Amino acid sequence: MIAFPNAKINLGLQIVERRPDGYHNLETIFYPIPVEDALEFCVRAGMPTKCHLNVSGIQVEGDNDDNLVCRAYRLLDEQYDLPPVDIFLHKHIPTGAGLGGGSSDAAFMLRLLNNTFELGLTIEQLEAYAAVLGADCAFFIQNRPTFAHGIGNLFRPVQLSLNGYQLWLVKPDIFVSTREAFAQITPRRPEVSLEELVKQPISCWLEAMVNDFEASVFPQHPELKAIKERLYAHGALYAAMSGSGSSLFGIFAPDAVLPAEEDFGPHAFQWQGRLR
Repeated sequence: MIAFPNAKINLGLQIVERRPDGYHNLETIFYPIPVEDALEFCVRAGMPTKCHLNVSGIQVEGDNDDNLVCRAYRLLDEQYDLPPVDIFLHKHIPTGAGLGGGSSDAAFMLRLLNNTFELGLTIEQLEAYAAVLGADCAFFIQNRPTFAHGIGNLFRPVQLSLNGYQLWLVKPDIFVSTREAFAQITPRRPEVSLEELVKQPISCWLEAMVNDFEASVFPQHPELKAIKERLYAHGALYAAMSGSGSSLFGIFAPDAVLPAEEDFGPHAFQWQGRLR
């Protein structure tokens, strides 16, 4: 079986408080976007290991055995003694971009295993398994617009459709560490929750919706701020950094005319398309 794990963007992101355990509580809106990896596996008897991962496309750092896709397999294998599998993952979603590509791969792997081997896991059970792998993994089980809070692991669906709007996504050749992104953050509770802000017209988001990480990351990487300004210069209705970076996106009107190409720096990943 084959699946196409998709990325997400964060519509706003607010750090609301520091927790006693050292983590931070936040609020954000996850919105799925049609930038996709490809994931497939085949049952292969006689392999030296039960799970073998082959990766192509964008280079992924780290040992394949520690990839979230393999960890998802082992998580279910512990309980269901799954057959050995040969996994093929083609990476198109940029890594280290705040787009959730690794989390999406893991969640789609859980779904594939559940469907292929008829494990009978419910949505709630799949979400519980996904949450073990990462705070935002569970979002990709239902894969719909969602208000996330807590450490990004508590979800409520939101009534939001950007169907037909155009998205311009840019990932420059810049790495932003999570520690770096949190460096200058001062937690604060917003006067109006993002859950309420997204109910307003997109034309209102520019003044009301923010990603708190931008205040910390932009001074250290002014190139990212320049990309955001360029997106607005080209007519974006709303533009922001996704997650803790380093990708940025602009949402454009359905009838907007976007330039065919734009130079955002060497080695930048760019994607233009329509949201669903």
